[in-house]
Amino acid sequence: MLRAVLKLCCGITYPHLRSMAGLQRAALAAFGQEIAHLQSRGQMALPAWSPLRWTESESRTAALADEDVFYLKQGEAALNEALKIVESEDGWKLETAEKNGDVIYSKVLTGNRKVFRLEAELNASPEELHKILFFRVEEMHEWNPSIRHIKVLKHVGRNTMVTHEVSSETTGNLIGQRDFLSVRHSSKRESRVYLGGAATRLESLPPQPGFVRAEDGPTCIILQPLQDRPERSRFIWLLNMDVKGWLPQSLVNKALPRAQADFTKHLRRRLAAQNSENSRC
Repeated sequence: MLRAVLKLCCGITYPHLRSMAGLQRAALAAFGQEIAHLQSRGQMALPAWSPLRWTESESRTAALADEDVFYLKQGEAALNEALKIVESEDGWKLETAEKNGDVIYSKVLTGNRKVFRLEAELNASPEELHKILFFRVEEMHEWNPSIRHIKVLKHVGRNTMVTHEVSSETTGNLIGQRDFLSVRHSSKRESRVYLGGAATRLESLPPQPGFVRAEDGPTCIILQPLQDRPERSRFIWLLNMDVKGWLPQSLVNKALPRAQADFTKHLRRRLAAQNSENSRC
């Protein structure tokens, strides 16, 4: 009987699987896990072509709700696409070089979108920066005056989230106040930490009256320990943003690298204050 049921399930094509409701997918995932359990005990062998031969990642994804799968896949795709941009060697031009060693490069993408890559060294390990920039993202307004607030609206596992961010109306803000609805995703590979993101959608939070909703991404941050000083990090940040609204592109291209420099300055102050507190303890 079980073999007959398995034969019937194996006849389900991928498009049918994609159209299933979340509860149906979860049921099929549970069925697949039971089959895998029987297989591991030697009670059943699956043919090589069986769609129930899922990888661990596919099984994990199938058990999520449809909406969660959307954000997980979007976050992973945003990070991968951003890494292709930031790691490409062609087309980058020097924008600014600071006395402290920070440099910002720019590059024009297809469609005349200009992106910016900041490179700096920070007095913190990748793990410390990971906590500050990702896991404690809701606290960012406490040390970065350009942010009014960031709220995590949804968690998808430990490494993906949906956030709503509102920028502050600070003096010198050339772009003006904006809000952002973004998916954020983090990944660790060997000693490096990667943070990626992109604009997303959420039915419960459409564009808000009184705000221009800007769009991030794909964007990313790479955190890598220095070879000779692992307690310090090389910080690489790809800023890729469509600020929307009716602003001259020349003004936007001037404001975005300044925003990167200001952010890094505030982050350094946050790290200095944290290191000072730790030394007193």
